[in-house]
Amino acid sequence: MRAIHKGLEPPSLSRHRSSQHADYANYPDKDNLRAALVAEQRGLCCYCLSRIRPTGQEMKIAHWHSRGKYPSEQLDYSNLLGACKGGEGQPRIQQHCDTRQANKDLSRNPANLAHRVEDFIRFEGDGRVLSENPSFDTDLNEVLNLNTPFLINNRKATLDAFIHVLPTHGPLPPNQLRKWLRAWNGETTAGELHPFCLVVVYWLRKRLARL
Repeated sequence: MRAIHKGLEPPSLSRHRSSQHADYANYPDKDNLRAALVAEQRGLCCYCLSRIRPTGQEMKIAHWHSRGKYPSEQLDYSNLLGACKGGEGQPRIQQHCDTRQANKDLSRNPANLAHRVEDFIRFEGDGRVLSENPSFDTDLNEVLNLNTPFLINNRKATLDAFIHVLPTHGPLPPNQLRKWLRAWNGETTAGELHPFCLVVVYWLRKRLARL
């Protein structure tokens, strides 16, 4: 889970919210909403950081606070996130992200910078994501199921691929590590980020902290 810097909401969402009898179900411009969410999330799912594309077939519009329990927030842009399909249609044990969450509450919202989601996450070398905060760890493991084997394997493969090429660069001075950190964290470009990028960002931060 990576911190999301929310941008301006689509004008059509503002207009719709001010109209009579407006709700999420009758909002007619979900294509523009998907595009806005994917752009500000740098092409990554708000929870697992897998690749998403702004189509109804390749992503979901997630409500951090569910529509069922918090109807007053269903058109609040700060409550809207772009999520992967999360094993939709698969057995519950294989589901993850918004599909798995359903109407359950989460303790932290990646789009609320005050929640500092990245500060409460750690990655293990085997690809697991954990938190020392009990409530957040429950969110990651039980509510969102972010340690389903599919996601563990993808995170591990991303980190292994990065580490595998390190010997070809010779000595790794701090300035080189910082350069990679900025790149993997999206500070040097404005486009899409690499899927599961945060596992490499975490590794680089730990490596720099030891220097």
